[in-house]
Amino acid sequence: MTTWNDADLRRIGAAEELDLASERVDGTLRTPVTMWVVRAGDRLYVRSVKGVDGPWYRGTRSRHRGRVEAGGVRSDVALHDAEPGEYADVDAAYREKYGRYTGIVGHVLTDRARASTLRLEPR
Repeated sequence: MTTWNDADLRRIGAAEELDLASERVDGTLRTPVTMWVVRAGDRLYVRSVKGVDGPWYRGTRSRHRGRVEAGGVRSDVALHDAEPGEYADVDAAYREKYGRYTGIVGHVLTDRARASTLRLEPR
C-alpha cells in the first residue's frame, strides 16, 4: 500500500469537495464527478449516496483506478473497497466534516452508502 505524503493528505482531507475521474478499461479517464471526501486517520475516503448502484461508483469497478483533484492536489489513485471495520471511522469523519449539512449528511451514513466506501491511495 502506498501512503499519502503529509501535505497532500492535509490538503485533500481539508478540501470541501473532491473531483474523481475513474479510469475506463482502455485507460482513458471518465468525466470527473464532484463529491465529498473525508480523512480518517491517514487515509482518504469517498462514498456514493446511491451506494453500489451509483453511476460514478459503477464506473470505478472496471479498473479500480482514477485521478482525483482537491485542495490544489492532483493525484492518480488506486480505488480500494474499504473494509466494514473502517466504516465507523469514516462515518465519524463525515459527521464531523459535513455535519452542518443536517439534511444531507445522513445520506452518506446509510448502509447503502457504506457499501460503496472507497479508500483512495496514491499510485
